[in-house]
Parts: sequence; C-alpha cells; structure tokens
Amino acid sequence: MRRQIDYQEAIKLRMVGKSYNEIAKELDVGKSLLSYWLKDLQLPDEAKKILESKSNYAKEKFIAYNYERHKLVQQENKDIKELYSKKIKVFNNYNLLLIGAALYWGEGQKRHAGKYPSPGISFANSDADMIKLFMRFIREILKIPEEKIRPSIHLYPNTNKEEALVFWSKVTNIAKDRFLTTIAVSGASQGKRPKNLLPYGTLQVRVHNRKKFFEIMGLIDGLIKQVS
Repeated sequence: MRRQIDYQEAIKLRMVGKSYNEIAKELDVGKSLLSYWLKDLQLPDEAKKILESKSNYAKEKFIAYNYERHKLVQQENKDIKELYSKKIKVFNNYNLLLIGAALYWGEGQKRHAGKYPSPGISFANSDADMIKLFMRFIREILKIPEEKIRPSIHLYPNTNKEEALVFWSKVTNIAKDRFLTTIAVSGASQGKRPKNLLPYGTLQVRVHNRKKFFEIMGLIDGLIKQVS
C-alpha cells in the first residue's frame, strides 16, 4: 500500500517539474526505482521547461566549481614550483660537473667508431636554458677554449635566419659570425612542423677534441656506476 502511495506521489511531483533527486529525497525512495516508475511518463511542456532550467543551473554550478577548482590547482602548482626552485642552491664545480655529464648523457652524441682516433663533443637542443647550462659546463669544467667551440644552427623553412643568429648569439655569448647555419629538409620539417614550435631552430654545439669527449664518457660511466 505504501509503495502505491509513493508511486502516485512520485507521478504528481514529476508532473510539476521535480527532478529525480528532489523526488527521491522527498519520498525517501531510490532513484533507480523512480526511473522504473517514471520512464514512460509524458510530461507537460511546463514541467519540461522547469526541468531544463534546473539542468542548466546544475551545469552552471558545475562549470563555476570547475573554474574555481582550476584556479586553486594552478595556484597550488605555482606554489610547489616556487618552493622547489628554492631547493636549488648556487652551483659549485662538482654540481656543475654532474649536471653537465647528465645533460650530455641525455642529449649529446655518444656513439663513436673505436678504430678512429678523433671523436668529438656534439650537443644539440632547442631549449635556450639547457644550452646556457651546457655552455657553462664546457667552459668552466672542461675548460674548452672559446675558439674551439663551434656552434651551428639547424634552421627550418619557417625560421628567420637573422633572428635565429641574434637569439643564439645572446644565449651562448658567441659572435654571430662564428655560427654555421643549415636548413633542415627532413620530412618532419616540410609543412608538418607548426610554425611556432621551434621559432629559432635547433642549436648544435661541437668541439673537435678526442680527449674531452672521453672525459665526458668517463663522467657518464661514473654516473652509471651509481645506479648499477
């Protein structure tokens, strides 16, 4: 008898534009049962309008909540970055030695033919800050003379050569007239690469020095031993 009363009351409430949540709360019945009772109910236009307005309101609240949540997360991300950036202190030579070796391990040319006596250093990247750090490594740790450092820029069809030269000259503190430039003609660069992806191309730093190359290889071997 109680179920029949709830069933009739649920129909009345639905016909005046009550949502399943509102009906379930008022009658203390499950929404799955309400769905079964009311699935074929034909609602008047006025009830549909009421339910639609409630739905839009719910969407607006959800959007507002997500926006506020996004702002909180963004601020939290910023706070975390600032906190952990302060954990990095001024480098000493040992820090710079480790970092430079790790950078070359990840981004440098390591393969060499054993029968040839003249492998050299070759490090390439498009990240200006990474290049700056690597330049400190080869200057301060490896003590590479300035005239031995040979920078070259790999340009892409959308790259402005003069802008790239000015940019990388400032990054490396090397005069523009010492740079070589090449045009990348790989399939990835022919109409497929977004114009703003690498606006200054990629910089490659070369040093033709066999001993310095193997110094870096030794440092990398030392890093590997730490994880073996």
